[in-house]
Amino acid sequence: MSEMEFLFFFLLPSVLLALIFVEILIKRKLPTLNLPPGNMGLPFIGETLGYLKPYSATTMGEFMEQHISRFGKIYKSNLFGERTVVSADSGLNLFILQNEGKLFECSYPRSIGGILGKWSMLVLVGDMHRHMRTISLNFLSHKRLRTHLLKEVERHTLLVLNSWKENCTFSAQDEAKKFTFNLMAKNIMSLDPGEQETEHLKKEYVTFMKGVVSAPLNLPGTAYRRALKSRSTILKFIEGKMNERTLKMKNNGREDTEEDDLLGWVLKHSNLSTEQILDLILSLLFAGHETSSVAIALAIYFLQDCPLTLQRLREEHLAIVRAKHKSGERELNWNDYKKMEFTQCVISETLRLGNVVRFLHRKALKDVRYKGYDIPRGWKVLPVVAAVNLDPSIFDHPHLFNPCRWQNNGKCGSSSSSCCSSGAASNITNNNNCFTPFGGGPRLCAGSELAKLEMAVFIHHLVLNYHWQLADFDQPFAFPFVDFPKGLPIRVQRQILVP
Repeated sequence: MSEMEFLFFFLLPSVLLALIFVEILIKRKLPTLNLPPGNMGLPFIGETLGYLKPYSATTMGEFMEQHISRFGKIYKSNLFGERTVVSADSGLNLFILQNEGKLFECSYPRSIGGILGKWSMLVLVGDMHRHMRTISLNFLSHKRLRTHLLKEVERHTLLVLNSWKENCTFSAQDEAKKFTFNLMAKNIMSLDPGEQETEHLKKEYVTFMKGVVSAPLNLPGTAYRRALKSRSTILKFIEGKMNERTLKMKNNGREDTEEDDLLGWVLKHSNLSTEQILDLILSLLFAGHETSSVAIALAIYFLQDCPLTLQRLREEHLAIVRAKHKSGERELNWNDYKKMEFTQCVISETLRLGNVVRFLHRKALKDVRYKGYDIPRGWKVLPVVAAVNLDPSIFDHPHLFNPCRWQNNGKCGSSSSSCCSSGAASNITNNNNCFTPFGGGPRLCAGSELAKLEMAVFIHHLVLNYHWQLADFDQPFAFPFVDFPKGLPIRVQRQILVP
């Protein structure tokens, strides 16, 4: 027997005894914690497969419904390979969001950071996240929304809607994605829609997105592997644009450089490294394109089945057009946008029932006690936004699409007959903090106001110019990202509404 073998067999019993002793100590300590009830599932994978099983986006899903029924709104599980506390409790969700960086921090699976980049705003925490977010907020300032982005949103909306042909069947989801991608590509890197380089980037981005929502298997032939390759291609493209701008800045001087897009703004006003800029731009392209396009597709889906809501929308937008016709104006301005009050109710209801963002990934930085339950330091925490949005104790008849619930502090009153819910009660809790479609706290979505502007302007021109209906049955599913399996096929008819 060699010396190494002798040491191995001599030390093995000691190591085993030490491990058993540690396990006993852990088990002795655990009973002092009052963990939420729940089921940890299978070793390592836990209950992840059941949690991620596709289901209708307008429901909590069978997994959540069963677990809430059995364990309550706060329960423990093993998800994404980690011990997890799942929250369908509006109070705990708000508590988590408000204590970002103090008691909790963002903690997405490594696969997300691997494909979006370690400098992506989605996965960053602390000072670097605050810095990146400040850059985004400066570029998406209220002034820029009013003076520049509103015009861009309307121009790109009309480019898409005017391309629709009478009685043809097409994917509303693809059209919404075309609109938001072209808008973001223009405002991030000044890429014009229809140009060869724009279309090439879009093709690579579609492949990239398929990998983001797929299983993180970095094996030949998988969607994740193809997405990593597309990510590399996209970053090389962005870096090429950066080099062009940098050369232009050297030749013309930094102060004379235009900053009409995000890339120009970042190069002129930040000290970010090349890698940081690449990940920032990719993450904003992802965030600005994907969620907004899904929200627009959801609005098209909900509205086609709600004639009374459509009628009221058309009345609101006709009034805006008639007022502009008298003044001789054609383009929308900020005052027009602020008049779209019922449209904002439609947007809120679309986000509530459609649940574009279903849950968030957080981690406990300290031992936390909430409502008598202990959340141990290092445990994952999942605030489930969709479960709160569909909670009947917060929203009456939560599975009905009823924009009126957002009027007059949630009380329809006499206006209920104008909504598609046929007068169903639609009160919501007085504490509207429970509604968090754009997150909350220090990580509140930097593009939330742009997203609402996009939806409002798109709805404005859609309801004034088209009637539409589903060409084939389809409905939104959570995969876990919301998607229409058939692409939401619709058939449109042009209408002419004279002011």
